[in-house]
Amino acid sequence: MASKRTYLGLAIAAIVTVAAASNAEAWTRSASGSGPRGSWSSNSSGGCAGGTCSHTGSFKGPYGGTYNNTGSTTCAGGSCTHTETLTGPQGGTISRSSTYSRY
Repeated sequence: MASKRTYLGLAIAAIVTVAAASNAEAWTRSASGSGPRGSWSSNSSGGCAGGTCSHTGSFKGPYGGTYNNTGSTTCAGGSCTHTETLTGPQGGTISRSSTYSRY
């Protein structure tokens, strides 16, 4: 049986991968699938304006738990700052922030 952390990892990976899309215009993505433990689905959307790209998404696992993710990335002067928050099915949250530099 897959753990909740496995589904959390899949949710984050799916949402972050979709959020990294190179198209600077607004976008939406949906996906679904099934496996030996049941079905899953995900929906995401985002876009860029004024030097900031943002995204929001959700992932529903085969056991019915839904994970929601929101985040944004702002770049200026050779560095980018990313913040995001993930909310789990019981309402717990994980927030993180990081800064990346080209130099």
